[in-house]
Amino acid sequence: MTELDLLIKNVRLVKHDAADIPTTDIGVKDGKFHRIAPGIAASEAREVVDGKGLLAFPGVVDAHQHWGIYNPLSDDTASESRACAQGGVTTAITYMRTGQYYMNRGGSYNEVFPLVLQGAEGRSHVDYAFHLAPMQKSHIEEIPELIARFGVTSFKIFMFYGSHGLHGRSEDQGSFLMTPPGERYDLAHFEFVMRGVQAARQAYPELAEEISLSLHCETAEIMTAYTKLVEEEGRLDGLAAYSASRPPHSEGLAVTIASYLAAETELPNINLLHLSSRKAIEAAMLMAKTFPQVNFRREVTIGHLLANIETASGVGGKVNPPLRPQSDVDALWEHLVAGNVSWVVSDHACCKEEKKFGDPKSDVFQAKSGFGGTEYLLPGLAGAAPSHGLPLQKVAELTAWAPAQRFGLRTKGQIAEGYDADLALVDPARSWTVDAADSESAQEYTPLQGLEIGASVESTFLRGQRIYADRKVTGDPQGRYLSRPTSR
Repeated sequence: MTELDLLIKNVRLVKHDAADIPTTDIGVKDGKFHRIAPGIAASEAREVVDGKGLLAFPGVVDAHQHWGIYNPLSDDTASESRACAQGGVTTAITYMRTGQYYMNRGGSYNEVFPLVLQGAEGRSHVDYAFHLAPMQKSHIEEIPELIARFGVTSFKIFMFYGSHGLHGRSEDQGSFLMTPPGERYDLAHFEFVMRGVQAARQAYPELAEEISLSLHCETAEIMTAYTKLVEEEGRLDGLAAYSASRPPHSEGLAVTIASYLAAETELPNINLLHLSSRKAIEAAMLMAKTFPQVNFRREVTIGHLLANIETASGVGGKVNPPLRPQSDVDALWEHLVAGNVSWVVSDHACCKEEKKFGDPKSDVFQAKSGFGGTEYLLPGLAGAAPSHGLPLQKVAELTAWAPAQRFGLRTKGQIAEGYDADLALVDPARSWTVDAADSESAQEYTPLQGLEIGASVESTFLRGQRIYADRKVTGDPQGRYLSRPTSR
């Protein structure tokens, strides 16, 4: 009797909560994992795929992307979701705000967010959701409606925007952020955002554990002063200069301020984003001890784990916070292996060459910030894990289970009966060399150019549909907007 829509035979199952990696079969029905057991008969399924002994990872939840920051949202949704599929990512959560870049408009999220949903609808090859940043006072008042009407349960503060620009110094943040006259994007605003998120948690107690606030932790005043110092001294250039202009103690100070405000406002669910340095992550660990009532999560990006200021291929590696010297990369790996990092993401922001590089192209301070990398997230982490002593079960936790739990994706994050049938088949023995020309992203370069990656994604499945195979994205876009929390 045909019971299953899809049967994937002979895979080695990677689970976030088990050290062993058993060989098994995976049966899918109606887009969900239906049976997971060895020896399921091929006659029970309409379609059978030979897993060839590959590792079966849960589909990656890349919880930090930026669709629509440098290109129209509709274009990025189409092209960058293809890069997701290529890298085993089946759910992308992308940051969105009002102001310049993104939707290039201010005003109410009640008006702006439907346009965001409209721009992405029907164009994504993976499932997706949005984090939103309250940029002005009225946005704080909208938080309960954003939760109830749109299923947005996660919010963001960009701590450096108050007096520092996206790419460097800025003299007029009001125009850049498109905030109302008389309003400031400053520490007081951050406090009130925290109070607003906590009020929403109290208003929706059944959702409280899945409502959280994320922070980009850098200190504007420190960065502005150090940018001037670095330029005046003229000793450094390229990524070394940019790292020095946004020094690690700027991160550490911002982490400390954010943590104190979280304790003051009694907001327990805080996510410290893309920690890039030893000082930043050690500040985060200190704050966890200082404020045990705050349920911190600590995030690291695959770019900060795989590249440094020497190995990244030039100014294309400019990102906020910056790529760091190898000593900081080593520190991130130490904390990752020690269990002090909650999840790993890409911070994917497609920035094409025509926008990325300024005049002259070699001047890092004239370049735009950010680059893509979701296509390297799972293979990069799984490939590097053995040499660092990171178990594969931790890779599954860091890339799928932990972010799914935090961000209200109750149907995502593990290969288990009843969950969405999202998975990636990975060959841990096939290494390959990064070449931007092979990427599905619209970005024409990558700071990881020439890097050897020790594992490869062979196939990606979204809700039981194969969306990537034989080095190609397949089929029409099937991705759905995820109103959170999702339910099983």
